[in-house]
Amino acid sequence: MTSRENGEGEARNPATPMAHVDGATTLPVAMTGRASPAKAAVGDKPVFAYIASLPQPQRGIAEAVDALAAKTLPGLRRSVKWGMSYYGVGDGWCFSCGGFASHVKLMFINGAALEPLPPVTPVGMGKSTRGVELESIDDIDEDQIAAWMKQVTSVPGVGGKKR
Repeated sequence: MTSRENGEGEARNPATPMAHVDGATTLPVAMTGRASPAKAAVGDKPVFAYIASLPQPQRGIAEAVDALAAKTLPGLRRSVKWGMSYYGVGDGWCFSCGGFASHVKLMFINGAALEPLPPVTPVGMGKSTRGVELESIDDIDEDQIAAWMKQVTSVPGVGGKKR
């Protein structure tokens, strides 16, 4: 396991310390591929708290994605659902962003209709969901991600009314 995978040498939020078991470092639940312990809640504050709970570099990546969404989408709404931050415009959720051990997943609901098609088809998130896995800030293509954000908010999101 690399230091990046086990979190060694990375700054961590004291609210989510790494556990040490027999000299090994255990990742916070949010980083293992299981659902984060973050409670489901609608609003900016729970999303900001979720993002702050992530270790670096995932926290920095999630902060950059959140800031890009806020800059790109007027009327942006935020929520924590299923252990990830969710974003929407209007009355539906359009994309999610969540931290994992070696990357941040940015997943677009109804992403199969995006141009160009995002490269990642996630397991367990629906057949039309597509996205990207971001391992560092340098992986963020702001122009492309902003274009996908605008495209995906132009169609009904999960839980929204048909337009």
